[in-house]
Amino acid sequence: MSFENWAAFAAASTILLVIPGPTILLVVSYALGQGWRTALPMAVGVALGDFTAMTLSMLGIGALLAASATVFTVLKVIGAGYLIYLGIKLFRAGGALKAEPRTDAVSAARMMAHAWLVTALNPKSITFFVAFLPQFLDRHADFWTQMLVFEATFLGLAFSNAFGYALIASRARAIVRNPKAIRVFNRTGGTLLVGAGIATVAMRSGN
Repeated sequence: MSFENWAAFAAASTILLVIPGPTILLVVSYALGQGWRTALPMAVGVALGDFTAMTLSMLGIGALLAASATVFTVLKVIGAGYLIYLGIKLFRAGGALKAEPRTDAVSAARMMAHAWLVTALNPKSITFFVAFLPQFLDRHADFWTQMLVFEATFLGLAFSNAFGYALIASRARAIVRNPKAIRVFNRTGGTLLVGAGIATVAMRSGN
């Protein structure tokens, strides 16, 4: 695996992670209602959930990689289209971030378990990884080494992202409730995702 390939994966993962999905909305809800103490257990729960979904996805991708080069190539093209779709959807999302404060008393262990369940058991998570990861895999390199590097990178970014969202929501609540800020954020991220999808298609066409 080249450094450029890893850097592209890390950059694309960062963009995708900061998009407010069900997991981030849950993190923000707890942080708005209970403050900064939610940051660590929620971040750990999110990382564990992503580990579960990503491992299952990588094992499935490994089977496809071993079975058929054609199927794997088709999956990469579908994944590029999926990135473009996500980008357009995010660009059109507007400025709404619907996260209501959770004020009920919940232990750190229960918060962590809740974050794990929402992240790991969301069918979209596995679908996302199956479509996303093949864009960066090298069929000629060792699969298990790539799996280890990509998982460690993604989980570190996922933990940092959830932790950061929790701290921002608890300390600077006006930001997560500002439609203008969310709209700018969504349109920037959407544009970057569409660009990533188009670049992937272009690379496939040039090969």
